[in-house]
Amino acid sequence: MNSTSQARLRAALLASATLLAAPAAMAQTAPAPTPPVADTQDQPAPGDDDIVVQGIRETLRTSIQEKKLETAIVDTLSSNEIGDLPALSVGEAIQTITGATTHREKGGASEIALRGLGSFLSNTTFNGREASNGSGDRAVNFNQFPSELINGIKIYKSQQANLVEGGVAGTIELGTIRPLAFKTRRVQAEIKGNYSPYQDRVTGSDATGYRATLSYVDQFDMGGLGRVGVALGFQRNQTNNPEETVAGSSTWVACNASIVVANNNCTEVTRAQGNAGTPFYLVPNSITYRQISETDTRDAFFGAIQWQPTSTLDINIDGQYSNREYVENRHDLNLSETRYGLTNVVYDENHIVRKLNGITSLESTNAILSRAEEYLGYGASIAWRPTDRLTVTLDGSYSRTIRTEVERNARLRTDPTDVNGVRTVFNNMRIPYTYEVLPGNFAPTITIDPRFDLTNHNLFWDDARMRRDENQRRNTIKAGRFDVGYTLDGFLTRLSAGGRYSELTYSDYDDRKEFNLNPAITEDRRINNLCRQPAFPQVDFLSAAEGNTINRWATFDADCLFREYVGASDPGRNSDIRSVANRDVAEKTYAGYLMGEYKGTLGGFDVRGNFGGRIVRTEVTSNGLRSDLNVVTNPDGSIRLVASGNFQTVTIENATTRFLPSANAVFEPARNTVVRLAGYRGMSKPAPSALGAGRTIQLADGTSFTNVADAISLITANGSPRLEPLMSWNVDAAFEWYPNRDSILAATLYKKWFTGGFIPVVTNEPFVIGGQTVSVPVVQTQNSPDKSSVYGLELTLANRFSWLPRPLDGFGGKVSYNYAISDFENEDIRLGDVLDPVTGAVTPGIIPPANLSGYSKHVVSAQLYYQLAGFTVSSVYNYRSKYYQDFVGGNSQLRYVRGNETFDLRASYDVNKAVRFQVEAVNIFDSPKVTDMPVEGSVRQYHYYGARYFLGLRVRL
Repeated sequence: MNSTSQARLRAALLASATLLAAPAAMAQTAPAPTPPVADTQDQPAPGDDDIVVQGIRETLRTSIQEKKLETAIVDTLSSNEIGDLPALSVGEAIQTITGATTHREKGGASEIALRGLGSFLSNTTFNGREASNGSGDRAVNFNQFPSELINGIKIYKSQQANLVEGGVAGTIELGTIRPLAFKTRRVQAEIKGNYSPYQDRVTGSDATGYRATLSYVDQFDMGGLGRVGVALGFQRNQTNNPEETVAGSSTWVACNASIVVANNNCTEVTRAQGNAGTPFYLVPNSITYRQISETDTRDAFFGAIQWQPTSTLDINIDGQYSNREYVENRHDLNLSETRYGLTNVVYDENHIVRKLNGITSLESTNAILSRAEEYLGYGASIAWRPTDRLTVTLDGSYSRTIRTEVERNARLRTDPTDVNGVRTVFNNMRIPYTYEVLPGNFAPTITIDPRFDLTNHNLFWDDARMRRDENQRRNTIKAGRFDVGYTLDGFLTRLSAGGRYSELTYSDYDDRKEFNLNPAITEDRRINNLCRQPAFPQVDFLSAAEGNTINRWATFDADCLFREYVGASDPGRNSDIRSVANRDVAEKTYAGYLMGEYKGTLGGFDVRGNFGGRIVRTEVTSNGLRSDLNVVTNPDGSIRLVASGNFQTVTIENATTRFLPSANAVFEPARNTVVRLAGYRGMSKPAPSALGAGRTIQLADGTSFTNVADAISLITANGSPRLEPLMSWNVDAAFEWYPNRDSILAATLYKKWFTGGFIPVVTNEPFVIGGQTVSVPVVQTQNSPDKSSVYGLELTLANRFSWLPRPLDGFGGKVSYNYAISDFENEDIRLGDVLDPVTGAVTPGIIPPANLSGYSKHVVSAQLYYQLAGFTVSSVYNYRSKYYQDFVGGNSQLRYVRGNETFDLRASYDVNKAVRFQVEAVNIFDSPKVTDMPVEGSVRQYHYYGARYFLGLRVRL
């Protein structure tokens, strides 16, 4: 952390220290303990009055009560009211739960990591059912679900048999309201206007937006037909997510520092050379400055019908729908050849460049990217209690996500002359620049030769390339479940058994239509003048990044460039979208469980818990395409490979069966003290996209090669159908103290033993390229026999300052901290260890491996609130230390996200029971997200999102 982050963290910890003093003060002033009772949860706390608790205090109190009553190690965030979760999105709400943190995308919380472990190690359900997503992994995009329509979030840290699959890190369960449980009619409307200062800096854009939510809950007595409950909710969210960023390419190479190549790309170092002592430094293939303006619209709907025709029969039908569409206008300045002509290179002991000189072609690339993501989920369940002891439950569900993304990208490049034919001061298309990382700055300082005017449109005109990329990811899950439970007398109180069957399908395609154009210069001149934008579309670009020197460049209208060069602003996709990179995965899961629950006394202590086991069989069928490849030479001399159109299908099948035992024990040695022990075996399946059978071909930079094989930089398997689940044995021990209904002090120790990590393997495969059969090494990821472990400590403290005199007793808060140590290893696909699957020999890599994807050593969350009558104000601070974040589908280089923090403020005033005014400020520190690649400290990308402000009104009837 830098000094600013440390100061902010100290401020959060100071609030925590204040909270830590509360239990001691409370213990000194509390009356003598009363005799134990069967259930102390509803006993009044010392000094509590009979006022109705609501708002954030009610949410925290309900969460504490639910945690105490659970058998497994669980943390919750729930409210008895719709729309009372204290956050703008489900992801932001979850990150206030102990041990949970998020990965930020577009400035908001998206995927969730539990206990500092990556999202791929968690399992997420929606109303108890699996939920699909559009990311290609098993994590849910929580930005799709508005928090106003969710009233319960539960995170299982330990596993129990009836969770069936669960996850190594935990299970996240989202819930919408059961209308008959609500017990009253409720009509609620809410409107929030938002303002984004960053968007206000974008020329001609609207910095305002809104989110409108309407919900209705009601119950009806149908006489002889029983009782029916209905719940409906709808939200329209129209906002913007401005972003400014600098990014290196996703491919980095090790350049030989002992060989200086002034007029070509640097010479790469092999693993063998690097281990033999050849000096090297790490550089990307390109660097891009990107300015983005965006519009974002999401419509979300949920509905539920609950029917109880008799006291022994409960029928529930529910559905959720979300459709999110956003459009980005992107303006890029590309340094497209950052491996070319490198001299005066200064690098450190970690091979990170600190300073260099280079020459590169420059490109003004202007693009329009649109994404539409649609989620549809629905299900029905029947719960029947034929006797007082027996319950039978049936459940069926369907979940589907379709994410379609289209990018139209128009590139114009520099040339020895400008668009009017006037020769520039440079001898060729490449422009000199310097790269330097100044002390105290994470943002590299790149200085273009001052003789080149970045804002001069005349200098960007050559090698026009119009590229249309379309990709679609489609994920569906069909599932059915059967459960039966029988209540017993005695120490063993209940037996439960059940089974589940699910069919998951995942498919994707990436379609590219490319136009490389080199018309007469008069035509280039006409289009250049017609499509140029007179001014850079944003003021103060990257002004918050210390060390940045580039804040504007010549930009063009992408629609105009497409119309003039190819005759249509959108030329559409290819008629044949088949590709060797496409994925087509089907996964069937058969699972069954048996669980016993018990309750009694042991050694004079009350004890309760459960034990059981589950068997999970997974069958994977993955189809991939193979095709001969043709070589196409572009007008600028570069080449590309295109499929011949004659495809063959390759089918790979794999099956695994895993047994997952689990046991939970809860001891209550004192009235307000709970001790929990848990042991279980966990399983996390690979992402569906990581099970693909396709191939991805990366071409090397440059224009001249002695043969086609030299042009191929890397071929990677687009997944590995034979990847097996990541397995772990786990133990947890928790201590929890509940001084009163608003307070908890909890500590959990846990350990996880993993069997099998991931390691790249290389096998030679034949490819027919340009009519020649070429044997090319193909890199694929497989399970390794390595063993690793994670140790962790989780702390939680929540307290209302009822021990302070009025009106200070309105203060309260919560602080949580998770600390984890892991020795897991993930290798870089180009520069890390690599396994020969035939001989079993491992060639050592030249850069260190990463840890578990998503693993953070430190996770901190702190909340402080104040309530007085109808007024509430609260602050939320979140910090997450650095972590490795893999690319979706895997098979790529190492990417690290540096430690980052967010700070949000919220305030509300209840005019009466029906009307509430709200004000919110999100990310007020304007903390950037910084990523490194392929080693820590080597900056690959930094994003700035800015703060956002909201003003809202809610009405309840």
